[in-house]
Amino acid sequence: MPQGLPRKIKLAFILQALIGSIAITLGILLAGLAVRHVVLEQRMQREADDYWDGRKRDPEYPLPRTSTTRGHFVPTGASDSVLPAQMRAVGSGLHNLPGGGKVVLVDRREAGSFYLVYATSLIDEAILYTGLFSLLFSLLTTYLISWHTYRTSKRLVSPVSWLANVVSQWDPRDPDTSLIEPIKFPYDPGSEVRRLSSALSGLAERVSDFVQRERDFTRDASHELRTPLTVIRVATDLMLADPDTPVRAQRSLLRVQRAGRDMEAVIDAFLILARESDVEPQSEEFAVRDIVDNEMERILPLLNGKPVELHLYDEGGPRLTAPPHALGVMIGNLLSNAVRFTDSGRIDVRLSRDGIEIRDTGIGMSVETLTKAFTPFYRADFSAGDGKGMGLSIVRRLGERFGWPVTLTSAPGQGTTAVIRFKPGLPPPLAPMTPPAPVPRVPEA
Repeated sequence: MPQGLPRKIKLAFILQALIGSIAITLGILLAGLAVRHVVLEQRMQREADDYWDGRKRDPEYPLPRTSTTRGHFVPTGASDSVLPAQMRAVGSGLHNLPGGGKVVLVDRREAGSFYLVYATSLIDEAILYTGLFSLLFSLLTTYLISWHTYRTSKRLVSPVSWLANVVSQWDPRDPDTSLIEPIKFPYDPGSEVRRLSSALSGLAERVSDFVQRERDFTRDASHELRTPLTVIRVATDLMLADPDTPVRAQRSLLRVQRAGRDMEAVIDAFLILARESDVEPQSEEFAVRDIVDNEMERILPLLNGKPVELHLYDEGGPRLTAPPHALGVMIGNLLSNAVRFTDSGRIDVRLSRDGIEIRDTGIGMSVETLTKAFTPFYRADFSAGDGKGMGLSIVRRLGERFGWPVTLTSAPGQGTTAVIRFKPGLPPPLAPMTPPAPVPRVPEA
């Protein structure tokens, strides 16, 4: 794992070693400068004290003259012209002379001023070599300790990394929990990792059981519901075909039929959505225009008694390879919503090569309602229609399943526009553009 725990731990130790190296280097440098100043001041002050003690005993006591030191004395009241120019304006105390490599200590007393010049090359070299040795030793010790700690931490983390890598390669539909048994670990996992492995195994088994139960329930319930729906459809067809069936009863039978068809569409949608994303449902090539025509015919009875015109504009519908009933469920839900929330005006269905647009002149939706329109079971107005708030949620999930994104635009009092976009690279249109063709409404029975 490029951003796994071993890499993060490695970067942490590298950063720790780098910061430690900088801190140690600065510490040794500052310590060397401080030691140099203290040593020079104490060493030269002792030389000055020795000179003053000797001068008390003998006024002609000689000035210090060595390979590294040179003394100068100026009696009180005398001119300092005998001094080198660079020392004439120097005050009492220890000072670095211009040019580097020399310092001067000025010690003024009643008898005069004593100037002691010291060449610092030897002590600078001693401090430099001592500092370099200390620095190298400290850095080497830091790096060795960091490396040892890193290796120890890596051994402790390696079982977790190995476990994460194995779990990431599990098949979500059938995780092989035997791969993370403690005996399979390449390192000693420790008690914590053993408990984690056991917990993951138990969780994977429970999830697998849950998913399997959900699949079985969805499959069995959906298929079992088809049997009574088929009976209902056949029975209503027979009763509608009977000329002796009263008109009032026919209206009720038509409502039963519509409800049965809606239920079948929902069952088909649930069956598709219950399948795994990499398990393709049964598909076939079909013309989008055929699906649109079929769904428009199905909602025509809902328009009876409403001053609403339904029009289809075919600008070149494509052919798709997918489950036709999936697109039918999407279009049917969008058309049903348009009919349900449009009391007067018109509903326009525009079919183009790259999508379907359904525009109505209904009540529209506010911004708040529009943001929640795809939320399952959400309904802005529970008194409007008999919907349960699942239609748009199913439409969106089916669109995501087949790569047909759905968008809504709406404003209160100005209607709603729903657009289904198809995947790019579709085959040529089924037919050239045809003029707008209004779909006739079915008169009341």
